[in-house]
Amino acid sequence: MHNENWDDLRYILAVAETGSVLQAAKRLGVNHATVLRHVAAFEARNDTSLFERTAQGYRLRQDRVHVIEAAQKAEAAVREVERVASGGRTSMTGAIRITSTDTLCAMILPAFVVQLSFSEQAFDITLLNSNAHIDLIREQAHLVVRPSAKLAEDLVGNAVCNLGFAAYASDENATDWHALTGPLSRSVAAKWIAKEVPRNRTTSACDSFLTLRELAALGQGIAVLPCFVGEADPRLVRLPKAMPRLSVPLWVGTHVDTIVSRPQKVVQTRLEAYLASKEDLLLTGHTMG
Repeated sequence: MHNENWDDLRYILAVAETGSVLQAAKRLGVNHATVLRHVAAFEARNDTSLFERTAQGYRLRQDRVHVIEAAQKAEAAVREVERVASGGRTSMTGAIRITSTDTLCAMILPAFVVQLSFSEQAFDITLLNSNAHIDLIREQAHLVVRPSAKLAEDLVGNAVCNLGFAAYASDENATDWHALTGPLSRSVAAKWIAKEVPRNRTTSACDSFLTLRELAALGQGIAVLPCFVGEADPRLVRLPKAMPRLSVPLWVGTHVDTIVSRPQKVVQTRLEAYLASKEDLLLTGHTMG
């Protein structure tokens, strides 16, 4: 590989992984014009366009995912050479992007990020809030934290604990229910509502458990919520007779084609341990003992 090709690939990877020219420049310690120059040089030399320029940043084109996959493999090979040459020593710094649901990003994962920031390694963690299943390579995420009966076919990972759901309302005499829509229509809560609650007993619908919590707290019926969400809100009461308590495994996974770096593996292992330690809270909404 020519030196200029490899040098350009460093910049291509930084943009793909951060989704931003400015963030890529910050990571590499250069100005944004330098990043743009290397991206343009690579695209011109290979007669291709890697990114879609959007208002949200640089999004990897779906038909160019394989280029980034190959670049990641090349980077991993170079780092392995460096590791072997240095006698097995390796840097434990790195930028890791984690995607999860809005509730977990808002109420569970920030404490993990803070915990990592006080560790002996310097990890740069980005949380991506999304209730939808996303393509980890396209969205430049490294790890996914998802409640689901099973992982999607393009993911590999571990079920680390269980997430519990129950019925909540501001009034224990509430009778109408909220429905779930969008990505949450595939959740265990939505499936139970579709099966057990008559359609004429459902009122408004939304695609966020955080929004659903607010509707219920404002007296707008019964909401099925993750227990750690419902129990944390003093405006709500649990309705144990309204429905059986439901649960679903909580997974930590990666895309099947991801080249897992050592920093990513360390973060994944610690994230799995952290979530496992929170199982009582995630399952019941309370910390036992």
